[in-house]
Amino acid sequence: MASRPSSASPTPTWEEIESAHARIALRIHRTPVMRSGTLDALCGAQLFFKCENLQKTGSFKIRGATNAIFSLTDAEAAHGIVTPSSGNHGAAVACAAAWRGIPAWIVMPKNAPAVKCKAVEAYGGQITFCEPRMSARTETTARVQAETGAALIHPYDDDRIIAGQATAAKELLEETGELDALLAPVSGGGLLGGSALSAKHMQPEIRVYGCEPAKADDAYQSLQTGTLHSLESSDTIADGLRASLAARTFAILQKHLSGIFLVSEEEIVGAMALIWERLKVITEPSSAIALAPLLKPEIIERIRRDRAASRRLKIGIILSGGNVDLRALPFQ
Repeated sequence: MASRPSSASPTPTWEEIESAHARIALRIHRTPVMRSGTLDALCGAQLFFKCENLQKTGSFKIRGATNAIFSLTDAEAAHGIVTPSSGNHGAAVACAAAWRGIPAWIVMPKNAPAVKCKAVEAYGGQITFCEPRMSARTETTARVQAETGAALIHPYDDDRIIAGQATAAKELLEETGELDALLAPVSGGGLLGGSALSAKHMQPEIRVYGCEPAKADDAYQSLQTGTLHSLESSDTIADGLRASLAARTFAILQKHLSGIFLVSEEEIVGAMALIWERLKVITEPSSAIALAPLLKPEIIERIRRDRAASRRLKIGIILSGGNVDLRALPFQ
């Protein structure tokens, strides 16, 4: 079953997010929320890290993939799953498909990290490589789907995926109580869009921000101009953030987002090193980007103004994944 056109599909409701959480809860980890006094002091705020880097398959992607695949009827799932992915979504789809007992075909760019390719194969996914362009991903996925008859599970342009990803922020806010702000990475917008839906339902006054590489700033451009922008390719170190928003996720962010913070490559690497050193957990660049803006005093002041807060801010951060090649760390 192909992902439904954006214009024909409503935003996932809170009831659909709750249903997704119930559907996936016994298959995934309820990941911990971690704290660091040193990072609090550096940023001048209380930080709460939702550690999806400790999630099954190493990222939040298993939430959406499990919800989507276990939402399919037997007839829809009969010929397996096909999806395009730079890595983490592909591993999650391969894992969830294996749980359901069906094959998974994963279309990956030739420049995807080797560690992520190995993970897809370890979970039983069958990889088809394509050129590192968005158009090539789309064309190759369509070809594989036509050859196999597999159901398409899009990485983010799918309400079932968004509802699944929304459960990470739901868990975070259930544990922390009231927060002033929530930060998450943005690529295709499934995680950030889902996080915004959960956060705004549970705490209407919270401010939600996306974090994006300056070298892959299509979401920032889209929200600045009000017109959907896309990038054909990008060479940012944050390999999981090279996709572009879909109309579906763009609409959610337009309604609920307070802004997007752009982050340089050097700032991404610096934040990644800090997380490793202070939280003692492994994060990939695409995950560490959510801390990077908060290391700048002007961003903390921006959030304070947006929230009209005089007290010390309480900020949630979603660490989206930890799949990184340990033999080629960027801060070595």
